[in-house]
This record gives sequence, C-alpha cells and structure tokens, in this order.
Amino acid sequence: MNKIGFNILPWTAGVSSNTFPILDRLKSIGYDGIEVLIGSPEEKEYKALAAHAKSLGLETNAVTVVGEHENPISNNREVRQKGVERLKWIIDRAHDLGSKILCGPFHSAHSVFTRAAATEQEYEWAAEALRIAGDHAQQAGIILAPEAVNRFENYLASCVDHLVHLVQLVDHPHVKAMYDTHHANIEEKNVTCSIQKIAPHLAHVHISENDRGTPGKGLVHWDEVFTALNDINYQGWYTIEAFSRADPDFANAINVWREYSDPWEIAEYGYHFIKSNLEKFEKK
Repeated sequence: MNKIGFNILPWTAGVSSNTFPILDRLKSIGYDGIEVLIGSPEEKEYKALAAHAKSLGLETNAVTVVGEHENPISNNREVRQKGVERLKWIIDRAHDLGSKILCGPFHSAHSVFTRAAATEQEYEWAAEALRIAGDHAQQAGIILAPEAVNRFENYLASCVDHLVHLVQLVDHPHVKAMYDTHHANIEEKNVTCSIQKIAPHLAHVHISENDRGTPGKGLVHWDEVFTALNDINYQGWYTIEAFSRADPDFANAINVWREYSDPWEIAEYGYHFIKSNLEKFEKK
C-alpha cells in the first residue's frame, strides 16, 4: 500500500522540539509520515524528533542537499572527498531519524554551475560518490533516492534521462531514484513516458505543484501523474514537498520570494487530494 507523507519545510528547515506540534497536527490530518531536511549539525535533535514521531505512529524520511565545498563532482579531489564524507554524515543522521529513504539532489552541489553541460567524467565522479554512499546506506538499511532537479538549480541531472543514466552507472542496490512532479513539470515532455523510464529505479515520489503551493491547485497534469504511477504499480511514498517564507534563511537560499499557499492549507487539502486520487484506482 502507498503511504502519504509531508515534508515539514513549509514551516522550518530546522530540527528541534519546536516541530513537535506540527507533527501532532499532521498526524491528526491522517498522514502516515513526515519528511525532514538533514542539514542541522545538532545530532541529538534527530533522535529526539524520531522518538516523538514514533510516539505518534508517524514514520520518517529524509531529504538533503550538498553545497559547493562538498561537491561530489568538483574537479578538486579534496572537495569530492569532503562530499563523500558529508554524505556519510547525512546518512548517519537519517539513521538517527529512523529514515528508510534519503532523497534529494545530492549527486552534485545545488545551484553550482560550470557554465557548461555535464561531462561523462562528472557523471563518473557522481557515480563513484554514490556507490560509496550506497555501501554506507546499505549498512543503515537506507535507500538513497537521488533526484532530477530542473536546469535552473542543477546541470548534472535535470531530467529523468540524466538521472537514469547516473543511477545505471552507480549500479548499487541501495541507490535508486526519485520523481518530483515540480521538476518534471518543467523539464519533461511527457509525464507518462518519463515515469515509465524511471520505473525500474523508482523508490520515492514528491508531490509538488508547479508553483510549490497546494497540490491540485496549479498546472501539473495530475491525472497523468497518478495514472502513470498506478500503471507501473508504484508502491512507495507520495510525499508533499512545498515551500514558504516561514524560515527566511532557507527561503532566501532557494529563491522563494513570496508565499504560494498557507502551509496548513497545503497540508489539509494536499492530503485529501492525494488520498482521493489513490482511491480512484482502489475502486477499479
């Protein structure tokens, strides 16, 4: 059975007890789990958050990014090595959190560009880093699900074709792939074809509207998305990822300059939107 999750980024990019009331309300709405950004250096906070989520019966997943000074595809060997060590640290925090999935565009540094198309050498560097990270994740029982991110945020894997090429290069049982409807809405020519291409590697799905607001109130072709995922018998998470300016530092870092939707509207409406779409197929 599919599960429905919510990434708590519309309220905070931090990990602390301040998130506990958010988790309480998400549970009351009906969510099966939450997704948390791993970035905070405070290791003990991840375990505390995991304990509170578990007490509510919520599962946890994790998302992350890496920066310029820990870029797995840097032409500087020392920077690439820092990238590998950073990924290992992130995997350890995901384990503290109790996560079984770690997703995000951590195959390369977010919003760092060379002003040239990706080279095969860069794909090889990324594959090497993910292979090592995959070994570490396997010990923790975690699946890594790197993400294709649109051309304005990334150049190594901006579409499904790029991501599939990378995952095939990695060739590791704990390195799969994620599909994000926001990025796909920008980059893919055909929803059904893109989902069919990624299907053999698909481990996680982000439900995200074209404007990062409330799912179902924008331009994403949702009928095609849910139909295609049902057709490939996708059994993983449907996790809402939306953004706001509630955490200004995070919002500024990802170029979020306005509010798209009220966070609790996203959570309330989004949950019922996903659930109703999944129920369409259960009735057939």
